[in-house]
Amino acid sequence: MAASIAAPRAENAPRLVLWLLLIVYIFNFIDRQIVNILAEPIAKELHLSDTQIGLMTGIAFALLYTILGLPIARYSDRPSTNRIGLISLALTVWSAMTALCGLAQNFVQLLLARVGVGVGEAGCTPAAHSLIADIVPKERRASALAFYALGIPIGSLLGLLIGGQLADRLGWREAFMIVGLPGILLAGVLMLVLRDPRRGAIMIAARAARPPPQALSNREALKSILGSRAFVLLLIAGSSASFLSYGKATWTVIFFQRTHGLTPGEVGFWFGIWAGGAGIAGTWLGGWLADRYGAVNRRHVMTAPAIGMTIAAPMAFAAYVMTDWRVSLALLMIPTLLNSLYFGPTYSSVQGLVRPEARALASAILLFCQNLIGLGLGPLFFGMLSDGIRPLAGEESVRWVLYGAAFLGLIPAFFFWRCSLRLNTELDRHT
Repeated sequence: MAASIAAPRAENAPRLVLWLLLIVYIFNFIDRQIVNILAEPIAKELHLSDTQIGLMTGIAFALLYTILGLPIARYSDRPSTNRIGLISLALTVWSAMTALCGLAQNFVQLLLARVGVGVGEAGCTPAAHSLIADIVPKERRASALAFYALGIPIGSLLGLLIGGQLADRLGWREAFMIVGLPGILLAGVLMLVLRDPRRGAIMIAARAARPPPQALSNREALKSILGSRAFVLLLIAGSSASFLSYGKATWTVIFFQRTHGLTPGEVGFWFGIWAGGAGIAGTWLGGWLADRYGAVNRRHVMTAPAIGMTIAAPMAFAAYVMTDWRVSLALLMIPTLLNSLYFGPTYSSVQGLVRPEARALASAILLFCQNLIGLGLGPLFFGMLSDGIRPLAGEESVRWVLYGAAFLGLIPAFFFWRCSLRLNTELDRHT
């Protein structure tokens, strides 16, 4: 199986697979994050509270996304599963549901459409992580998964930029429909161009009269995953980082509109370009640093995320204090870059801490916690907190919430450091 994976068909060269999966992930985050820039005009038309905004941008998407992610990942880990077909189907579903968000006439309908987006996106990343880990050598895995993770800042950037401009010119309903439909076309391209290299392994084994690779039982897979102390620490670090990332992303966009008086288009352009650029740089740099210095000492795979988040905390606080939105935006660039360093090291370490037959499930467990705790509860918690202190803080309630969120970044920094102490013992012991 390893030999056949190392030599996939010419049209399945790793570079082509990575680029197409990156494009899919960009679409993933455009459709996931566009609701952030559209939240304020949606709230005004549908008369939503900050708590309802938190529900719409967070838990509505994350609930079924996280629940369905686990059984879908188990299906993806089966040697007979066509991961390309699974990703294509997921892309079709979430793109169609994004377009349907534009037809919602009330809060409940919009909430259900967002649930549908989450259902579709549940089938993407665990399968993609498993596929990338199969086709890329382990010494370049952090860079490869960081490259895939560039879809997060690029998709978020485009979601803010395109969504903001469309909202200003056409309206929030049209914005949902315009960004949703192209993903259906991309799904067809994937099916035509790519092939899962694992299926080649099964056919080769059949021709050699050998049994195909066997899937692990649920018990064996969970034992491989949860038996890793480093994985558990990484789970805590990644989940807390995600909680702050999603919470701050939603409410920082609203902060610039509500406190500084910018329109959705203005926030989408300025915050999207600058924060998106910083996120892209940080994501790429985190993967490069992990491969470069992790080759010398495995614990250094997590050194950059631990140090970066520690430095980012006071800088983010200073950015939210500023009264000039231009200064605030400029100051946010450095913590945005530093807080993005963890993507590549985290996702690559997950693939190296478990048996190959449990990789998709390990990714799904990480994503389950990141998205249920992070995407599901982060925006909701900050929204409820904003509503709670509004009688005291007034229109500045979001700013006050973000003050506290800035320093909570020290929590994931601590757990990334603790995880790093285990990596020399545990990382890549199964490969």
